[in-house]
Amino acid sequence: MRIASVEVFVLKLQHRENYLGALQGGASVPAGYHVREPWRSLYSPLFETVLVKITADDGTAGWGEGLAPVGPEILATIIRRLIAPQLIGMSAVAPRPAWNRTTSLMRERGHLVGHQADALAAIDIALWDLAARLHDVPLVELLGGAFREEVPVYVSGLPRSTDADRALLAREWQDAGMRSVKLHLGLGVDHDLATVAAVHEAAPQLRIAVDAHWAYSPHDGLRLAEGLSALGGWFLEAPLVPEDEQAHRELVRRSPIPIAVGETLRNRFEFERWTTQRALDLAQPDVGRTGLTEALSIAEVCSARHLPTAPHHSVGLGVLLAAGIHFSAAIPDLLAFEYQPTSTEIGQSILTTSLLPDGASFRVPNGPGLGIDIDEPLIRQLAKEHS
Repeated sequence: MRIASVEVFVLKLQHRENYLGALQGGASVPAGYHVREPWRSLYSPLFETVLVKITADDGTAGWGEGLAPVGPEILATIIRRLIAPQLIGMSAVAPRPAWNRTTSLMRERGHLVGHQADALAAIDIALWDLAARLHDVPLVELLGGAFREEVPVYVSGLPRSTDADRALLAREWQDAGMRSVKLHLGLGVDHDLATVAAVHEAAPQLRIAVDAHWAYSPHDGLRLAEGLSALGGWFLEAPLVPEDEQAHRELVRRSPIPIAVGETLRNRFEFERWTTQRALDLAQPDVGRTGLTEALSIAEVCSARHLPTAPHHSVGLGVLLAAGIHFSAAIPDLLAFEYQPTSTEIGQSILTTSLLPDGASFRVPNGPGLGIDIDEPLIRQLAKEHS
């Protein structure tokens, strides 16, 4: 069975609520790409992504998705111009050889990272989905088998403008059976600790982690880690600028709670360096940036250092969510998978099957491949709006 075609779809979907909520002070999210101060990165008011459909010569198709919260057209161009022509005629049931070939296309030019890596991730997920569908087995079986049938999750984000409203939402999640939550902060050490204290008081049964969005100096990162520990904090994610491995190593050494890193890293070579240096306690690869082939290698690298994995997931839609669930089921040292309620809700719009958590976990889809059904006519219509 051979690969006959590769199609790419750019989607930009609107939703009644931004997945990170309003800006600080309750200001409305502006149109167009913007920086959410004091964070540094660009964000979109829309849910933007790239989907890939790879079809075998018998008509069977696999779907993939690359994490592209801004500029999905960049990934689409890379796939169409650089990667897709190399795939035509290759085996439709050999995702690992395809990964080896496609990752070599630009590696000596430094492109195992960045947009090229994100584009490769979309292709890789589609190839695994296609191979599993041709074998008529759930993807997790092709990945080597499931360690669990249910993937535990934590709620990522309480998208409200005030601590009082965040506390109320946290209590709702606790009452609904959730056990853990992660707050998107990095707004100042004292501010962050006050928010955690308010949420803890309202929902004392929840474990609370903090994503600091790379906002702090080493001194303030340690101060935040110590303050979180005093409040019973679970882990601290992305406390320092992502390029400073040595500062993270020192923070890991001194922090009383685990330090989580991984969404900026895209391959086993980067994770090997960070884990060897003991610059993280908890690994957070995102299959929308690594692909499944590389994510499995990353999990093995981390396992060799006895480091647990908590896969990152943000604005990816239903395809990427399904891939993350299968990956989470296929690795032994899983802590929990990130559950973004808003992006999960809007991700349902491109599926004709339901993919929602059951209490505090996702059940692993048991159909062929990713175990989801794509609303292809809708996707084609939505993609036309941004062609």
